Amino acid sequence: MSAPFADRLHGAVEATGTPIVVGLDPHLTLLPEEYAVARDGGAPRAERAAAMESFLLEVVDLCAGAVPAVKPQAAFFEVLGADGVAAFERVVAAAKAAGLIVIGDVKRGDIGSTAAAYAEACLSGAERGHMCDAATVNPYLGSDSITPFIDACRAADAGIYVLVRTSNPGGADLQALELADGGHVAEHIARAVAGWGADLVGESGWSSVGAVVGATHPAELGALRELMPRTPLLLPGYGAQGGTAAGLAAAFTDGPHGALVNSSRGILFAHAKGPSGGHWKDASARAVTAMREDLAPLFRS
Repeated sequence: MSAPFADRLHGAVEATGTPIVVGLDPHLTLLPEEYAVARDGGAPRAERAAAMESFLLEVVDLCAGAVPAVKPQAAFFEVLGADGVAAFERVVAAAKAAGLIVIGDVKRGDIGSTAAAYAEACLSGAERGHMCDAATVNPYLGSDSITPFIDACRAADAGIYVLVRTSNPGGADLQALELADGGHVAEHIARAVAGWGADLVGESGWSSVGAVVGATHPAELGALRELMPRTPLLLPGYGAQGGTAAGLAAAFTDGPHGALVNSSRGILFAHAKGPSGGHWKDASARAVTAMREDLAPLFRS
């Protein structure tokens, strides 16, 4: 058995000195020109998937040693069918081999045996090379949909991130609804997350049951952190969606530990925003450096 997920993540953040997680969201229409075949609907699917995979392996190489974690988004692989899924597995395996923590952005959530199958597919299956270190899960179906994933955390030293307050504007439709006790749905879920992870706290002081809280909700972040003091947070929405470093201070109660700040398009496709010329990978490396510098004041006393 390896160390619990929370402790492995703590060590990776400590080693890199930053809480960045790079979202591997390979929008086919945005890939650099050298991978143009990936967006050619007339090309064989295997060739398209191979080009996407080649791009992401270069991103993994760029991330190794510079950030603690990557977060491949399954949907962008699944659009290419079985070839895309095979590419997902190889990208996960390559990222793990490079020493990166891998969070599968799969947002699974189902009942009973189906949830158990999802948990096995993502986290605890016998074929470990392509298994993610953690996965995102949807709590909408209740505690019995989460229990198999918690069991996987115990069996495979894995982690999960439960959707609590997502970064998309429509998340407020349900998550911000006020309950009879005066709280909101997101706060109720946060209490449940803290309970689910209470006996999975590692030596680092953090649980292997985490929560997704959008960087776009700085006013709510402090209250949610109070409800989940030992819960590692995954903070999407930084950069392109409007989240800022200044709005994230409440998430960090232990230096750079306790939260990961996600950037996807801002790093993968940095070449499309800056001046023309130069290699796309150089633009992405500069974007990682800029993000590290932007977040660094959060951890200075």
